[in-house]
Amino acid sequence: MSSGIRISKSEYKATAQRMKAIQEQQKRIVQKMTKIKYKIAIMSNKGGVGKSLVTASLAAALALSGRRVGVLDADVHGPSIHKLFGLPTGLGMPAKPDGTIMPVEVPPGVKIASLGLLLPEDETPLIWRGPIKTSALRELLAYTDWGDIDYLLIDLPPGTGDEQLTIAQLIPKLTGVVLVTIPSELSKAIVLKGLAFAKRLNVPVLGIIENMSYFKCPDGSIHYIFGKGAAEEIAKKYNIPFLGSIPIDPRIREANDKGKVFFVEYPDAEASKTFMKIAEKVIEIVEGIKASQSSGGQEDTA
Repeated sequence: MSSGIRISKSEYKATAQRMKAIQEQQKRIVQKMTKIKYKIAIMSNKGGVGKSLVTASLAAALALSGRRVGVLDADVHGPSIHKLFGLPTGLGMPAKPDGTIMPVEVPPGVKIASLGLLLPEDETPLIWRGPIKTSALRELLAYTDWGDIDYLLIDLPPGTGDEQLTIAQLIPKLTGVVLVTIPSELSKAIVLKGLAFAKRLNVPVLGIIENMSYFKCPDGSIHYIFGKGAAEEIAKKYNIPFLGSIPIDPRIREANDKGKVFFVEYPDAEASKTFMKIAEKVIEIVEGIKASQSSGGQEDTA
């Protein structure tokens, strides 16, 4: 007599229906993601390094460079991208009768999809275990209609857990990840986990950005408050591009609190100019890679 676990016909039917739904969602994800040229995850294993700021600023800089851009906020427990663009929690996202979700578009032409737009208020916590988070991200990827965009930036939470693994495994041909750190030795050590994570999953590392790199006083003197050169050391040691150093600017905090994109509000600030240079480097790296691959590995000299 078999001692295996028995399941009822209704349980079997429910399980089969769930598997079918997951397969359908995965099919939709592949169809939608293949229409987007470049899919870039912004990652940092340490919280508080300004990863969401980098994501929002890079998105704005790419949009002002003539690219069509979308941002997926994959930080389930602490979504903040919508706040950085001045969108209130609970605003919602328009939905079509077929279940398709429309991202919210904000100046300067960036489309945003975030669970933060679906929560009733800022204080509402999402007390979810891994499988539920994976399901939520899978549904966002499957049903969000990004339209014709060139770049999709994915703002990941700190760590190398459910959200990071879900994005890396569900999005086909992920263009790569951009690592964000600050100059401290602690952050330097932790960001290496993100580098190892990307290599383990065979996801290209497009480069590393150092936030809060230095503070420049009105007299022109420069102070390295959190240390100096950590990101550049990592870039040289592991042969990955160093994308830039973002200085400390009190107006960044003020803009964030007001829901204004610092890059747009203060285009002449040194940090804003750095973001623009970073966007130019990202464009050169990812679009240059595609041009090289499409020509059989030869440089496009046209």
